[in-house]
Amino acid sequence: MPVLPRRAAIGALAATLAAPSTSRGQAARFPAHPVRVIVPWSAGSSSDVQIRSLADVVPRTLGQPVIVENRPGASGTLHVVPLIRETRPDGYTLGQMHLSIIRRPYLVRTPQWDVATDFTYVIGLVGWVIGVAVRADSPWQTFPEFVEAAKREPGHRTYSTSGIATTPHLIMEDIGARTGAQFTHVPFRGSSEGLTAVLGGQVDAIADASVWAPHVQEGRMRALCLFMPERFPRFPAVPTLRELGIDLSATSAYGLVGPRGIDPGTVRVLHDAFKAALFDPATERVRAQFDMPVVYLDSEAYREATLRQAEYERALVQRLGLRIE
Repeated sequence: MPVLPRRAAIGALAATLAAPSTSRGQAARFPAHPVRVIVPWSAGSSSDVQIRSLADVVPRTLGQPVIVENRPGASGTLHVVPLIRETRPDGYTLGQMHLSIIRRPYLVRTPQWDVATDFTYVIGLVGWVIGVAVRADSPWQTFPEFVEAAKREPGHRTYSTSGIATTPHLIMEDIGARTGAQFTHVPFRGSSEGLTAVLGGQVDAIADASVWAPHVQEGRMRALCLFMPERFPRFPAVPTLRELGIDLSATSAYGLVGPRGIDPGTVRVLHDAFKAALFDPATERVRAQFDMPVVYLDSEAYREATLRQAEYERALVQRLGLRIE
C-alpha cells in the first residue's frame, strides 16, 4: 500500500473532515422552496383537516411553506402512481400512506406498486377511531343484535363506508365471515356521504371513522361498537369487537411517504419537522376534534410496521377471497 507524503496526507485528511457527506450536504440545503403534501381525500375530511393543521405548524421548523393538495378517488389510492413514477425523489412532494394503499396490491391481478420497494417512509402519524353506528331510532340496540339480523335476513342489512376495500369494509367482511352474517356493503366516495345516507334512512348503519361521533353525542345516532383495541375515552360505554367476542381490531393508522430514493438527510429534516408539529398543542386540538389517536413512528419503524401490516393484509384478502378487479 503506497504511503502519502506527510503534507499530502494531512491535506487529504483535512479535506475529508471538511467535506460533508451527500446526506448531510443535501439536508443542509433542504428545503429551498415549498414542500407539497398530497392528501387522497376530499377537502374537509378528517385526514385533510389533520394534515392541514400539520402544514400550518411545520414551516416553523422547516422554514418553508407546506402546500396541501387534494386528489381524492379510488378509495384514497389515486395519487400513488403519480407519486412514485412521476415525482422526483427530492423530498419536495410527499403523499399520505394508509391501509388501502398497503392492501390494494393484494386485491388486484396486476399490482401497480410494492410497499417494500416503491416508497421512502418519512413518519407515522395518527389513526382513526373506527366503529359502527346506526340512527337513534333504529331497532338494533347492540352490535350483536345487528349481526343476528344480518344472519336472519341475509343481504338485507346494509352498511356504508368511504369506499371499496377500505379498512371498515374489510373488517365488516371479516366479521361476516366469522359470524355467518351477510351484510350488504354500500360504498361512497367519502365518510360524510355515507353518514348522510344513514341519517336519511337509505342505509342501516355506517362503518367508518368517527364522522358519526357528533351525532352520537347529540342523540341522533347510536354507536354499536368500536374497532379499537380498547375502549375510547370519549365513548366509554361503547364496547370493542374483542369485548363482543370477535377477535379483530383496527385503527387504520397513516403517515407520510415519498417516492423511493429520497436522501436520508432530507428524510431526517422532514421527519423532525413533522414530528414537532404532530405534538404541537394546535394540532393536538385538531386530533381531539376528530378522535384521532397518535400512532407516531420514526422513519425506519414506520417502514417496518408497514411491511408487517402488508403481510397481515395479504393473508386477510386471501382468506376472504376478495378481488376488486
